[in-house]
Amino acid sequence: MKKLAFFAGNSNPELAKEMAEHLKIKLGKIELKKFADGETYANYLESVRGKEVYLLQSTCDPVNDNLMELLIMIDAAKRAAAEKITCIIPYFGYAKQDRKANDREPITAKLVAKLLDAAGADAVIIMDLHSDQVQGFFDINADFLYASGSLVKHFLKKGLKNLVVVSPDVGSSRRARAFAKRLGASLAIVDKRRPRPNVSEVMHLIGEVEGKIAIIVDDEINTAGTICNAADAVMERGAKEVYAMASHAVFAGSAIERLKASKFKEIIVTNSIPQKEKISKVKVVSVASLLAEAIKCCNENKSLSKLLNPVK
Repeated sequence: MKKLAFFAGNSNPELAKEMAEHLKIKLGKIELKKFADGETYANYLESVRGKEVYLLQSTCDPVNDNLMELLIMIDAAKRAAAEKITCIIPYFGYAKQDRKANDREPITAKLVAKLLDAAGADAVIIMDLHSDQVQGFFDINADFLYASGSLVKHFLKKGLKNLVVVSPDVGSSRRARAFAKRLGASLAIVDKRRPRPNVSEVMHLIGEVEGKIAIIVDDEINTAGTICNAADAVMERGAKEVYAMASHAVFAGSAIERLKASKFKEIIVTNSIPQKEKISKVKVVSVASLLAEAIKCCNENKSLSKLLNPVK
């Protein structure tokens, strides 16, 4: 891999180390710190002149710090004469605000896409966006990966039968249908309403779950209210067991307490976001090899089509 330099921000150092091992390269040295007034400082401790620079950073909690750190890393690499700067963003924060749901609201997903461009990024690689429409917000080269292959592969090892995949809301039904196809399962959909942000209520359950093993799939688990309510709904309607499968373990607010008290037998997530607290129910599937292969393909000017394998 010619002229490649791989650096990581502070959001997910363990994932960065795994990726470097897959790539068989050393993780680049960079100094990242904060000044006394809270401003972020970045300094590359090795030359990046004329190199393809890859920066790993999930814009997860603390979202603003991680986002600002990434922008400053991009600017520093640009001013150090990097030939090309590609941001690897396993979890893309601010993506949920992808439209104006109410008057006088921002579209932050578009704003962050513009900020990455303005800072000097030449390309981005992002995994499992909250909604596909966010893809259109980028004017720079953008590739979008999916963790579905890794998640499904992990679940298939269990050898469970009589499955039903459950979408926690109507908006996620396309994703759930795709997972159901891969798992050879039937489909059910939870009809919910959201009276206010981060609060959801189950209204109806469309589909048959009685006597089946239910798998609730979503792109992320945020406060866990939606997915735990869906778990309660399927168990009340006669499901034998319930599992959860999500790409991003955001686990904000009271999520950890809710998940510990939930009816889930197992919650399967990726390491796109590092876990601050270990929960026995939560099983983490690594996406290091997926992201490392994406870097390798880009560096060697090869197609990423073999990696772009969303369940359809």
